[in-house]
Amino acid sequence: MPMAAHEIEALIVASIPDARVEMTDLAGDGDHWAARVTSETFRGMTRLKQQRAVYAALGERMGGVLHALQLTTAVPE
Repeated sequence: MPMAAHEIEALIVASIPDARVEMTDLAGDGDHWAARVTSETFRGMTRLKQQRAVYAALGERMGGVLHALQLTTAVPE
């Protein structure tokens, strides 16, 4: 069963409390998502470390229950 947007967002915010998460259903099937995660926590981190932090928040769900995630990370302007 695919993960709902609010479940993905909740996992990210639980790990990165100041994160603003914007979810987009890419295929309309609830199984292929795009997420834009903006957090002050990312300031000074490389893009790779930012993305690793988000994937760590999702844990073992990535590649399992969560089939596909197009991820963009940013710091607030």
